[in-house]
Formats: sequence, C-alpha cells, structure tokens
Amino acid sequence: MKQSLSLVLAIALFGGCAAKIEQKPSVSKAKLQKVEWEDIENFSKDNLNEAFDVFKKDCKVSRKDKNLDSVCIKALTSSSIDSKKFFTTNFTPYKLISPKGDDKGLITGYYEPLLYGNRFKTPKYKYPVYATPSDLLVVDLASVYPSLEGKTVRGKLVDGTIKPYPTREEIESMNPQKSRVLKPICYVDDKIDLFFLQVQGSGRVQLPNGRFINLAYGGQNGRKYHSIGKELIKRGYIKKEDISLQSIKKWAKKNPALVDEILNTNQSYVFFQQSEKTATGSLGVELVANRNIAVDTKYIPLGYPVFLETTNPITDKPYEQLMIAADRGGAIKGTIRADIFFGYGLEAKKLAGNMKQQGTMYILLPNTTQEVKDASNK
Repeated sequence: MKQSLSLVLAIALFGGCAAKIEQKPSVSKAKLQKVEWEDIENFSKDNLNEAFDVFKKDCKVSRKDKNLDSVCIKALTSSSIDSKKFFTTNFTPYKLISPKGDDKGLITGYYEPLLYGNRFKTPKYKYPVYATPSDLLVVDLASVYPSLEGKTVRGKLVDGTIKPYPTREEIESMNPQKSRVLKPICYVDDKIDLFFLQVQGSGRVQLPNGRFINLAYGGQNGRKYHSIGKELIKRGYIKKEDISLQSIKKWAKKNPALVDEILNTNQSYVFFQQSEKTATGSLGVELVANRNIAVDTKYIPLGYPVFLETTNPITDKPYEQLMIAADRGGAIKGTIRADIFFGYGLEAKKLAGNMKQQGTMYILLPNTTQEVKDASNK
C-alpha cells in the first residue's frame, strides 16, 4: 500500500460525457458505461502480450476474487495464448463515469525511491525509518459489523479503550532509544526523502557497504492524509502550476526552518517492514513499471485490468495502455483516479514527480460475472 505523492500536487479538472449508465454494485460502486472494443481506439496498438504477462502474474493472488477465478485459471493454465483475443473474449469494457457524469479524472504517478542510510544512527544518518509498532491496533469493522465492509479503525489500546494513534509530530518527537514500541529498521540522511518514502509506501535504502534494504509498507497511524503540496500552495510558497516533487524538494532545501512545520500539517505517518521483494502493492505482488496502477478499490477491485488513456507529463504524448490494478493508497480517492507505478530510478522519479494529467479509464469486467450479463441484457 502507498500514498500518492501526486494527489498532493493537483486538483482534478473534469470533462463532460452524456451516455447510458449501468450500475454494478457488487463489483464496483462506480457508474459504468458499457462500450464496444472498437470504442477504445488504441487498445490493439498496445503491447498486450506484456499486459497479459502482468495480469497472469497477478492472477496468482487476484484469483481469490470469485469474479476473476475462472478467467485467471484460463490465464494460468494456457501455455500459448493470443493476448488480444484473451482480453476481448473474456472481458467486457466499461468506461468509468464520475458522480457528476464526467468521463475524465486525475491520473498521477509514483515510483520506488532510493535513500541512503545506515543500520545505526550517526551524525549523518539520523532520521529513523520505523518498523510497524507493536501497539498499533488495526480493527477490521466488518468482522464485527458486516455492513461496514472496507472500514478499518487504527489506534492504540489505552485502559481498555481504543484511542487515536499519535500524530506525525508526536511520533517524531519520541526518542526511539527510550520507546518500547518504536524500533528503527535503519536511519537515513534526508528528512524530505524519508517523507516521500512514506508517501510512496515502499523503496530501497542503500547502506555504506553498497548493500540495499528493501522496505515495504508496514502500516499507518490512522490519521487523515493531508497534502503538503496543497499546503505550500495555500501559504503562497509555491505556485499551483509549479508544484511537483522537484519543486517541493527545492523549496525545502531553501527553507529548512519551515520544513517540520509543513510536514507536520500531514498528521499521517507510515511504518515499514523489511522485505525480500522490491516495490510491492496492496495485492501482495511485486509491481511492474508502467503496467500496475494504484486505485480506489471502492470503484476498481484489485487484480482487474484497466485501460488507461492519458498523456506523458514530460513529452505530452499519448500514454494509452492496459494496466492491472495492484495497489491502493490513502490519497487515491475517487471514481476516475489512478496512480501509475513508474518503477525505479531517476526517470521514474521525474515522471512520477510531474504526473498530474487528466485521463479516461475503462475497467474490464469478466464476462462470467452475473452482474455483467444482467446489465448487458437490460
């Protein structure tokens, strides 16, 4: 799981669309407009073999979804397959429509950051990367009240009562040497990079000996996520049109005395766990650059294919291809909302930091689901 950096950077601007809307409450809470494959103009131009390989890989986990089970079995048991035929035969495309009736929404990006650190605190490496604390309580409310499916409470138990977990400011004021629950995995040399690591939800730390620690999302304190990008815009420190990962870092280096004040406006705090895998999403599989996206799972369940139409933020050229939903994030909210995983390295960082484009999304629903059959017959 991760939190999108780019939601902190922009506010979506929506376009209009008028069409028949069909509802699939048991699959998605979104308004969905059934379309023909021919309506998705560049679907056939995509590298669908690559998309199929990612779908097949993710199926090892996503087949737990009853609606994906049979189509995943086909993908996993086929030794040779026509990828285009596989998708067009086994799925029906539906365009996602916003509550206002628009068909465009905000598309952002994230990446796997690289930080530099040490297992031990030193004058250079002094910012702790905390493991999930033992007193962080996560309660799935659906286990008590089924009607509250998808609702989770995070906090700590105090005298038999669940209390809110400490804020970012409170956690960072604690001394890990004196804490019974805060255990650093390592220490890094840059506070802003650590903040962005928490926003991205996973990353790597290179140690002085050249070895790497893979960090995966471990948990979150339950506090509401607040955009520091919006905060910087609100205070007049950075213009809205200039906001990006790069501009935020530049501002922070020029204004070190204000950094903590700005960071602490976001009370959310993310904890990590050491992993043998590289960047891993909420689905529990390693993410594939430019093929996996983070979504709001109220509207797009994990494991489902989604055709995305947007533009590259650097070249402004069309970015249109089939993605697999494999992650979610605290900042990824809304019907037409996706966060593209761009991978690892400087190019990925550049793309993710600047990605705040408008886009259209088509979810591919398996033909075997009863809801799709019923809707098609209306």
